[in-house]
Amino acid sequence: MKRLQYDLSPNHPFSRASGAIDVEYVLRALIVSADDFGLSLDVNEAIERGNRDGILAAASLMMAADATDDAIARAKALPSLRVGLHVVLVNGRPVLPPERVPDLVDSNGAFLSDLGRAGVRFFFRPGIRRQLTDEIRAQFEAFRATGLPLDHVNAQNHMHVHPTVFGILLKVGSEYGMRAVRIPREPFGPSWRAERTKFTARFANEVLLLPWLSLMKARLRRAGLTSNDYVYGMIDTGHVTRDIVLRFLPHVPNGITELYFHPAMRTWPNVPYGMDNYDFAGEYRALVDGDVKRELAASDIARTTYSALSAHAP
Repeated sequence: MKRLQYDLSPNHPFSRASGAIDVEYVLRALIVSADDFGLSLDVNEAIERGNRDGILAAASLMMAADATDDAIARAKALPSLRVGLHVVLVNGRPVLPPERVPDLVDSNGAFLSDLGRAGVRFFFRPGIRRQLTDEIRAQFEAFRATGLPLDHVNAQNHMHVHPTVFGILLKVGSEYGMRAVRIPREPFGPSWRAERTKFTARFANEVLLLPWLSLMKARLRRAGLTSNDYVYGMIDTGHVTRDIVLRFLPHVPNGITELYFHPAMRTWPNVPYGMDNYDFAGEYRALVDGDVKRELAASDIARTTYSALSAHAP
């Protein structure tokens, strides 16, 4: 079986190496990340604490959210936190003035919250590709202006899986040093063995998305970009709590898995559409839980980041 090469330098913040060991070969690697960095102060605080006191290695930054500036300041004070761009084209607000992207927004100047309606627009609305390109480029430009190294790229509600968006992302990302993109494939077998719930959702996710996700991965490989093999947390979004993480860790598959969270210290007023039932605090507690940290440390799973993987890409 192919092994993964991962830099386990003793100076790396997530190293399990000691002495003069610089490189170790591992079968299972795990990226622990958080989405929606910048969404609120409660989210930002949970991400900061999850990195300082827990297992969180990376976060995906929203560029036009209520607490984006606070998130940037915290990121600059957290040398071990890798930060990526969370492209927002639904359930949020644009970086550009709404009049620049009229086909992407509603009458209030916000992106659509109906994912199906947005996806159809992205395919068929005349002239919308130019607006999508302009907005995606504006978000990359805003990230560049932070001065933070770009660890990875993904999108709100995984809208980068949309063929139109993905094509634009590849083109624009190449102009801004994009080196890694999340593939949101949650493998049915490990996911089902860990949870034994939501059989239909887990099975359908694997069967329906796999052909396109495989094509995405092939296109990323041809472009010389890094990607993960699997994710965990998609079917259980908003409820990736301590017990779920402990059940999942023994089932982490061979390859590179991204375990992603939506943590916050508490549920705050005016939580965005579709997130009102999230257990934000439960997801935060999972990141700093002692049993989770001990289980991960005792396993043969190497903790990594997209930046570390990109550095060793062929």
